Amino acid sequence: MQSKLQFILLVVIGTLLAGATVAQAQLPSGERQLGQTIIEPGYDDRNGKLIYIMTPMGAPFPSHANGHAISPLFLIVYPNSAAGAVGTMSCAHQGGDNCPDHGPDIAALAQATVPTVYGNGVWGHDHIMDGPGGRDFNVVWQLVVVLFTNAAAANTHITTEAQLEAAIDAGDAFTIETPTVFNCNLVSAATYSRATPLQPVSP
Repeated sequence: MQSKLQFILLVVIGTLLAGATVAQAQLPSGERQLGQTIIEPGYDDRNGKLIYIMTPMGAPFPSHANGHAISPLFLIVYPNSAAGAVGTMSCAHQGGDNCPDHGPDIAALAQATVPTVYGNGVWGHDHIMDGPGGRDFNVVWQLVVVLFTNAAAANTHITTEAQLEAAIDAGDAFTIETPTVFNCNLVSAATYSRATPLQPVSP
């Protein structure tokens, strides 16, 4: 009887572990094109849930705010040393940069600014922003790059504003406000799935 229970327990544990692996493998990564738009994944900074943002191709860049409020879109950059801890990124840099229109520039900025953390390479970056209903939700966004001050802190996967503020308050991360402002809208996961992945470029 005891061995039968042990067998059942092992099967249950194995199923759960397999499910976790599949879930991790299914995390979205990279820019995709649908018609004349680019779509990429990110996180709602209030709850860490996945969201998808769409930017029209050929739109004025940087965008003109035209009197509208501007909201921050944080790009949190992780070094290669954090790969095992943080897993799949919104934009991967290793093995080919799958966000070719901004990934290489973000990686170069991180390596030049904090070489003690990013000198051995950049694993990738995530996008986090307010989703619909959030106080900062808008269609006009300013890119704010977040860099870690030490490699140990980068092992924490930040997907919410509360986590980000805690890291900054502890001195484990800091922000760089860029002059880049652009328009984007939120779309569904199904829309992202229908889009065509962009060809990765060398990091």
